[in-house]
Amino acid sequence: MRQCPAPDIIETLPMVRDGYFYALSLIATGVVVGWLTRPAWAIIPLLLACFFLWFFRDPERAIPDQPGALVSPADGKVTDIAPVLVGGEKVWRISIFLSVFDVHVNRTPIAGVVRDIRYQRGKFLDARSNDCADQNEQNMVTVEGDGQTVIFKQIAGLLARRIVFNPKVGDRLARGERVGLIKFGSRTDVLFDGSARVAIKIGDRVKGGATVLAHLQPQGALARSGTFSSQRSRG
Repeated sequence: MRQCPAPDIIETLPMVRDGYFYALSLIATGVVVGWLTRPAWAIIPLLLACFFLWFFRDPERAIPDQPGALVSPADGKVTDIAPVLVGGEKVWRISIFLSVFDVHVNRTPIAGVVRDIRYQRGKFLDARSNDCADQNEQNMVTVEGDGQTVIFKQIAGLLARRIVFNPKVGDRLARGERVGLIKFGSRTDVLFDGSARVAIKIGDRVKGGATVLAHLQPQGALARSGTFSSQRSRG
């Protein structure tokens, strides 16, 4: 049986705080169950504790410093790169699917000031479906900096039931800074100026804060439009 990390290792393991809460509760449950019944019955909650310690990992990342670099807000697989309409102008949308095996800590794609945060209640469709970007429960964040405006969405999925976003409107963020997480399988979308040069392709695996998704030009379409709703481009 695979063992959980030793206590001295756990103390130094980069992890979201929630991981400790889940793991300690399950370890306590395993001890009680093993004591009241048989030790073998403690295996299941102890294995789950190990899973949560691993799931809520929060590794350090080397953040690219190239001017205009837009970094991935999450770990996962690129499932879609497509033009969409925002305020009547074409912009790029990149969709990233996070499975339960990916790091779920989210990071801001660019450095700048949080200009808008909009939470939308909705469905919990499979995060890989085309409809989930508009219909699922989600948190939509607009960040503006250095003449660039980027919108990124934290989208709940079939298993995800809680979206966490810590900054407030007016907060200044560094590129790749941790901003929250989506618990369990989910999706993130990034919308940015249509003149940007996309640096990845569908099927690529990306890492939050470390992988450059695109190279932006200043004063993009999102900044000009001032509009935060989007729809699939027909042109």
